[in-house]
Amino acid sequence: MMTSRTTLPELLAPAGSPEAFRTAIAAGADAVYLSGKRFGARRYAANFSDIEIQEAVTYAHARGIRVYVTVNTLIHDRELAGVMEYLAWLWSIGVDAVLIQDTGLAALAREYLPDLTIHASTQLTIHNADGVRWAHGHGFSRVVLARELMLDEVTRIADETEDTGVGLEVFLHGALCYSYSGQCLLSSVIGGRSGNRGMCAQPCRKPYTLVTGETDAYGRPGHLREIPTNGKYLLSPKDLSTYRHLPELVNSPVVSLKIEGRMKSPEYVAIVVSSYRRALDAIAAGTWKPSEEVIRDLLLAFNRGFTQGYLFGDRYNSLMGRDAPDNRGLLIGRVIKSYQDTSTAIIRSVLPVLPVTGDGLFIVTPENPESGCGFALNTTPKPTRDGYALIVPSPVPDGASVFITSSRDLENRAHRIMAKPFPDLLRSLQVDLDISVDPEGSIRFEGEIARPDGTLIPVSFHPDRRLEPARTHPLTRQQMEEQFRKTGGTPFAVRRCRIQYNEQLFAPVSLLNDLRREFFRIALERLDAASRPSAADVEAARCRLKEQPVTPPMAALPAGPVPALPLSLSVYTDSLEGIREAVGAGAGTICFEPLIATPNHTCGCDIPVPTLRAQVLAALDTCREAGAHLVWKIPRITHDTELALLMPDLVFLHEHGLAACMTGNHGIACAISRAIPPLALHGSSGLSVFNHRAVGQKSPSYALLTISPELSRDEIGILASLTGQQEHLPVLSLIVQGCSEAMITEDCIPRLALHCHPDRAVHDDLHGPAFLGICDETGRMFPVRSDGSCRTRIGNASELCLIDMLPTIRDMGIADIAIDARNRPPAYTGKITAIYRDAIQAAGTETGRSRDTTLMQLKEQVKQIALGGITTGHFVRGLKE
Repeated sequence: MMTSRTTLPELLAPAGSPEAFRTAIAAGADAVYLSGKRFGARRYAANFSDIEIQEAVTYAHARGIRVYVTVNTLIHDRELAGVMEYLAWLWSIGVDAVLIQDTGLAALAREYLPDLTIHASTQLTIHNADGVRWAHGHGFSRVVLARELMLDEVTRIADETEDTGVGLEVFLHGALCYSYSGQCLLSSVIGGRSGNRGMCAQPCRKPYTLVTGETDAYGRPGHLREIPTNGKYLLSPKDLSTYRHLPELVNSPVVSLKIEGRMKSPEYVAIVVSSYRRALDAIAAGTWKPSEEVIRDLLLAFNRGFTQGYLFGDRYNSLMGRDAPDNRGLLIGRVIKSYQDTSTAIIRSVLPVLPVTGDGLFIVTPENPESGCGFALNTTPKPTRDGYALIVPSPVPDGASVFITSSRDLENRAHRIMAKPFPDLLRSLQVDLDISVDPEGSIRFEGEIARPDGTLIPVSFHPDRRLEPARTHPLTRQQMEEQFRKTGGTPFAVRRCRIQYNEQLFAPVSLLNDLRREFFRIALERLDAASRPSAADVEAARCRLKEQPVTPPMAALPAGPVPALPLSLSVYTDSLEGIREAVGAGAGTICFEPLIATPNHTCGCDIPVPTLRAQVLAALDTCREAGAHLVWKIPRITHDTELALLMPDLVFLHEHGLAACMTGNHGIACAISRAIPPLALHGSSGLSVFNHRAVGQKSPSYALLTISPELSRDEIGILASLTGQQEHLPVLSLIVQGCSEAMITEDCIPRLALHCHPDRAVHDDLHGPAFLGICDETGRMFPVRSDGSCRTRIGNASELCLIDMLPTIRDMGIADIAIDARNRPPAYTGKITAIYRDAIQAAGTETGRSRDTTLMQLKEQVKQIALGGITTGHFVRGLKE
């Protein structure tokens, strides 16, 4: 029931094709999100051409529906001008909002198109109140929050940021990502298909085995053994369904409830959107109660098993579907007896659902959920004493489960929804109509259309045609009203019709119908025009883009190397022993990410964690003695409760000499900058710096920014060159060595081995010096580590190594190179630091063949201690496009 808010949150539906778009509107969506053929995060969907987007906007606005277009990928410098022209065009045709991930693009939109409404994509990984405040300061009117937040966290964020006016959007239903969105590079490092560029190959839906083993002095595993797990799809979540919790969401402060599914069929969109529409309307009317029939429809539409998600407290096994990664269908019964001679199976129902001819069925055993018998039912089930009999194409074992995977009835209902040209009458656009007819027969229409957001759109129509003097039967006001209230074939419903008329004239019904149709045609035009900027404003924006290019022509960039700075060497480590080894080998800067126990540590692993202050104070002492700089690297995922615990420590440590900290989240950076203005901010790769405009942001002000590991050397060269033409910008850093962090997730993989029994001996084996990893079907092994919050971080199967590229990197204008030695033992940290110190020396003092020979010899030394071999990542070849 509606108890505390007077309006329903927006129901936001996905559309991966024009057919799905029209279906979403017919099913009752308040708004629809879609993508063009470029720059969207679902490139494998059909998506929309420019003409189709324009048609969709007109179609939706005629029905009072909002349209949001996703431009939620990271943008290269060479693309910025084209994307800005695209944004200007989207604004000109009246798109209601654009979803953006790239911070450089957001800055350009704010500068060149200040009236364009922009929403912060979930790819921006905003998961705390300061992240919302950062978004507000950068022009975003809405934030799509990270899926990993609980509803009480969302509520606290809304309360703390109410003064900003930023709306909060959460996911309501659909597929879940395993990793925090925007922080996943697994598809990228495996095959070059980046989720940040809309090309995720979904490696999280592939099978993996969990392995552990002993490690040598450099952290390389040996004597590996497989750890048995319940299911081999270790990274595959269930699908989100919050249907049972809708009243809580309706009464929460969120402004929009989002259904995932741009890769899904129009039939899926029809069933899911209409199910939630009916439920929301029933909640508003005070008549809603959960319907098992609706839940069955949602399951039949598509499911990998349902979870109520992080929003409502699901974690670990209640959220993960590790037994299978694809559609489960609806469990309707179990085989109690099978007869091979007649190809018959007797089914005992577990639901009051009987399959019919044309349904798709899947019969499977619990022991082997992937292998089963799938078929289309082409005979009618026959009732028996114990259930019903099915003709099956192959023998099935007793005890097997029977699922409906496609339902003819559901498909028929979906097609009936899809055939509706307009939303239900209750959702029609209301029109107040005033009609006046003077004694000479001139007629005037003055009306107002009420849009769903409450805006009133005036419509005037003064036709040349007149009513004639009546000879025998004058036209009455009632007859006129009856004709003008007919709105069939339009999205309108006449709420009020007032007529001033002396009832002494006449007009044929055909004339009245023509006048009515013309009025509503004009009303549609006014409705469409009301959402678009004026032609003068559009032309002014285009002139700005032309006169002040967002990037200089590539030909204007320096032809040769930019003036190079001496390379400084930073080392990431998570242990005090690693710090001692790194500074002893010549590291100039240490980025220390100590293990931190936080309130999110709930999985039962019982990790012993030294106090934070003691660790960082010891690190400060070690760095002072060696003449090195210490940067405290804060975990890139830091929820509000965690940040509240860290801030007093940060203030204390700054008072005791800590001069800089590193973060991968703009919100955390803003919080730190506000609390401790003198503290220098370093940005990690979690900020996804992809272009020079992302470097040039002033709030918060960074002293150093780490370039995205998904850029090629040519792309880095352009970024660095464009950045070098501006003053007072951060130092650019590039990670050149280490197992790239490919995923960060709230799931705790070590828990699969611990079974949540905090046995200290087992625990120390998995969280301490032993190796833990996951192996894919090709034999690649991805290292796994769990932090003090029991979040899992998954690294690449091979180490990034750019040691022979250091002269190129230096000549680009990159001033800092970084080694990521986290989760590696001290011996590796010391050795790899010494190797790179020698490489920097060679790059700075040797030339030609001598330098290249030295660097190749050092590269061979790296190979000897690397985990899983070495790779140049995307530096040489770049991402697949």
